[in-house]
Amino acid sequence: MAEPQYAIELEHVSRIYTRDEFEVRALDDITIKLPNGRFVAIMGPSGSGKTTLLNLIAGIDHATSGTVKVGDEEITSMRERDLARWRSRHIGLVFQFYNLIPVLTAFENVELPLLLTNLSKAERKQHVETALKVVGLSDRMSHYPRQLSGGQEQRVAIARAIVTDPTIVVADEPTGDLDAKSAEEILSLLVELNRMFNKTIVMVTHDQRAVRYVEQVFHLDKGVLVGIEPGGRAPGSGAPQAASN
Repeated sequence: MAEPQYAIELEHVSRIYTRDEFEVRALDDITIKLPNGRFVAIMGPSGSGKTTLLNLIAGIDHATSGTVKVGDEEITSMRERDLARWRSRHIGLVFQFYNLIPVLTAFENVELPLLLTNLSKAERKQHVETALKVVGLSDRMSHYPRQLSGGQEQRVAIARAIVTDPTIVVADEPTGDLDAKSAEEILSLLVELNRMFNKTIVMVTHDQRAVRYVEQVFHLDKGVLVGIEPGGRAPGSGAPQAASN
């Protein structure tokens, strides 16, 4: 079967929330077609609908109208049970505050998504070790989150997101809780995942530094897609060089 041309297709998507007698239009008639293997950012002021859009792509929320297609599957009308199964196969999630479980080691945190699969213990071990090696933490497998820096915790979270080899990685403010140096390292790591493994990555961010690392930027304002512009990185190229002082 031929690979779908687009990793993500949104056609005239709107999301409306009802609060008391009022309607809040979080997203209004969004149409986006994102080719496979792109690293893009969604940017805009607070309340512009960025996280809502990310949640629709990840199958965490449902569109009020329009269609959301990821790969060759239209997920808009999936039942919740089917959607949960689909997410476990196709979506890797990265959050601002890492969402690691404090009482589990880095290895155990990364292994969590694999416990829902039919992999053997030995196969899970191989997958976890590979994911931690990819993010540069082979020597931190037995460490607990409290023993890691913020940047290392986010690397563990990224390893957890990619351990199932998902179709799409969605990242919600992945550098928002990091210092400048750690943020640059995480952005460079995301570039390498995109370039070396052809992962499609969709990142919500307020961080203007991120524009240098992505291939395309989608700007939202009040739920409307107000602009699309190139990022600072050509498709398929590596991370930009750090600026000299």
